[in-house]
Amino acid sequence: MASTAARSRITDNIVFFARTLRKAGVPVGPASVVDAVNAVEVSGIESRDDLYWTLHAVFVRKHEHKVLFDEAFRIYWQSRGLIEKMLAILSPVAPPRGALEKPKAGQTRVSQAFQAAQERVAEETVPEIEVDAKFTVSGSELLQKKDFAQMTAEEVEEAKRALKSMAMPMDRIRLRRLKSAARGRIDPRQTMRASMRAGGEIIDMKYRKPAEKRPPLVVLCDISGSMSQYSRLLLHFLHGVMAERRDVHTFLFGTRLTNVTRQLRMKDPDEALDACSQGVEDWSGGTRIASALHDFNRHWSRRVLSGNPTVLLITDGLERDTDEDLEREMDRLHRSCRRLIWLNPLLRFDGFEAKARGIRAMLPHVDEFRAAHSLDAVADLAEALSGTGGKSSKASPRNWL
Repeated sequence: MASTAARSRITDNIVFFARTLRKAGVPVGPASVVDAVNAVEVSGIESRDDLYWTLHAVFVRKHEHKVLFDEAFRIYWQSRGLIEKMLAILSPVAPPRGALEKPKAGQTRVSQAFQAAQERVAEETVPEIEVDAKFTVSGSELLQKKDFAQMTAEEVEEAKRALKSMAMPMDRIRLRRLKSAARGRIDPRQTMRASMRAGGEIIDMKYRKPAEKRPPLVVLCDISGSMSQYSRLLLHFLHGVMAERRDVHTFLFGTRLTNVTRQLRMKDPDEALDACSQGVEDWSGGTRIASALHDFNRHWSRRVLSGNPTVLLITDGLERDTDEDLEREMDRLHRSCRRLIWLNPLLRFDGFEAKARGIRAMLPHVDEFRAAHSLDAVADLAEALSGTGGKSSKASPRNWL
């Protein structure tokens, strides 16, 4: 039976661990902390696995929280001598990663949460020490240059707030199907039915008008070496879009085409981006735009290009294949969709000219040619897709031909 002092120290360690989980994004309340302490005292801490599953059963209530819990547990309880560490209240310090080790999803968020918790303890112990930590980079620079797996919890929340403000209701298209309306065309069938219900004496006119719907969105995103940082920015933006609507399909291509729609539907952004990178073999490699478009047109166009969709083509247009194949596949893609928008990060340069043969082969077959290098560019895209901004003359591909 542990002494009162030892039990108090174990409780402090569990409280510190729960506080870290809460800062990392896992909703852990005081009741859960009390349940965790009671569960550890009842089950004991004879092995590392016992402690893991005891705390896991109390703190993890959703699938997307498991990634953060695993990383927090690995860092906190990393050293040997688990019981001695809990009793001695040793400060958990994350071991340095090797240069070739790939960062795990949520790892930096958890490490930042540990650091924030340690600073809070230091501030409570030494009140005269003040820590003033502020962001020194803008949101656009952060999303362009930093790996999503290395984002802190505060940076992820700031990026979410910035991207949520970019509403994408999408412009609506009229269908042949009609629906009931307060005004519009007279609906003879519904009018007759209403008159029959009233005994045939009162004629209550019924109307109908064409139904409307949002067009589906299909995204073809280049993940070659020159497009890597921009692809991550736009994939994070698409993750927020797919969280609100289901009619979005996303494909990644470098030297081959990969469908990552299912991976991007994961709720946690770190886990979604990590799943995309795990499912793609040619990330930051070469580019074969014509081959990827040929694969899409042959195997996927009939599945996802129904309902007059809008297609976003995200690439710099630096192609290695022949221009004839590229022009033929672009023409087929353009004829299969309602609107084809090309997002090119090379437009960030003021002196950009469409001199590359691949770019000149693709431009005649797109409806709009836009930049994709900052939050401002994404905001312009969201405005264009919402239908509020209309077709801008600056985005016309004729300006570059």
